[in-house]
Amino acid sequence: MKKIKIVTIGVYGFDEAGFFNALCNAEIDTFCDIRSRRGVRGATYAFANSKRLQARLAELGIRYIYRKDLGPTKAVREKQAAVDKATKTAKRKRTELGEVFIEAYHTECLDAFDSQSLLDELASDAKVVALFCVETAPEACHRSLVADKLAKTFNLEVEDILP
Repeated sequence: MKKIKIVTIGVYGFDEAGFFNALCNAEIDTFCDIRSRRGVRGATYAFANSKRLQARLAELGIRYIYRKDLGPTKAVREKQAAVDKATKTAKRKRTELGEVFIEAYHTECLDAFDSQSLLDELASDAKVVALFCVETAPEACHRSLVADKLAKTFNLEVEDILP
């Protein structure tokens, strides 16, 4: 098996130039979008909406993969929203996932996820793969759960890029 490095990145907290510079500085060659919905509200993060994002990545020579199977379902997201509401935590201010979300995400997504299928989808020359969602803190986002599963399954290094 080829040795790859996993990098996680969210969009919140970055401006457009900073986001794409961070990808280039980390030498990302493959960008794996694991959002349920590939849009971000508001002009600040319009660059992360699917079509614009894919066009900019293509300009930079970074391959784009979309894995909807890794995006949390509406039911799973609603569990986190309930925790956020109960703790009066704004979504963009969340610093960690609730246990109820983690359990539901594992049950609905990760338990059935074939890690090898993601590696098989990568180009043979892939070296640095970014797992992308929106939250700033990896601990507040499902991308950390996916990265953890890949790291444990394949003994891979994981690095988190923060704004």
